[in-house]
Amino acid sequence: MNDDDLTARGLVHGDDGRIRPEWACSSELLRDYYDHEWGRAVTDERGLFERICLEGFQAGLSWETILRKRPAFREAFAGFDPDVLADWGDAEVDRLLECDGIIRNRAKITAVLTNARATVALRREGGLPGLVLSFTPERWTRPDSAAVQATTSPESTALAKALKKAGFSFVGPTTCFALMEAVGMVDNRISGASGLVGG
Repeated sequence: MNDDDLTARGLVHGDDGRIRPEWACSSELLRDYYDHEWGRAVTDERGLFERICLEGFQAGLSWETILRKRPAFREAFAGFDPDVLADWGDAEVDRLLECDGIIRNRAKITAVLTNARATVALRREGGLPGLVLSFTPERWTRPDSAAVQATTSPESTALAKALKKAGFSFVGPTTCFALMEAVGMVDNRISGASGLVGG
């Protein structure tokens, strides 16, 4: 496949021989995320909880912004430990609004604490992993180009509805689809693009 064909499909042939989507080529941080993390299976409670929260923070912003701030997010939010965060309240929200390293949006910060309580409550009903992963599509066809790459699906719409019913916030269909891509529930890599490094 020549470079013109790749470009038409939203792909870039990197100097290292790997083929990546355009979004994953704009910085070393995004390349590393695409190569080693995006699409790798995540099945544990804390891992899924963190990603739900970070996808919520990403709304209206670039994913690169979130990745750059992820270490600060993890420090500020107690490693995204739902048990710790479920007990936080207004005082902690006010403190986080003064934290330089994260996105200081009251609604998004409050959503993390709300989602922590919902995560803890879900343990009585099979847990967050059981709920999220139950919406994995039975079949999925990788797109041929970025132009036809899905940003929502019936499953992401249903997952958003189920999470909202369980008490979560900042979990719309697009956010849930981004989560499903990130944690390996759907393989939305453009056909012909390189897969994960080391797995």
